[in-house]
Amino acid sequence: MALFGDKQHMAEIINLRNARKRARRQLSEKRAAAARVSHGMSKADRMLAKVNTDKIRRELDEHRIETGEADEIAGR
Repeated sequence: MALFGDKQHMAEIINLRNARKRARRQLSEKRAAAARVSHGMSKADRMLAKVNTDKIRRELDEHRIETGEADEIAGR
């Protein structure tokens, strides 16, 4: 005699180790997302800011006029 009509329902078999790993990854991702929000900039934004800063510094150094004052101050 079938309790649920003609179909027999069975529980889905899962690997508990994989389920724990999946849950741990999801929790870790939630924590990482919260940390990204709380710390401000994403990794891509930090890299873009660093590249822009380096470019600006390089352009300023290219336009610097060398007077030799730094050598005189340093005693060279």
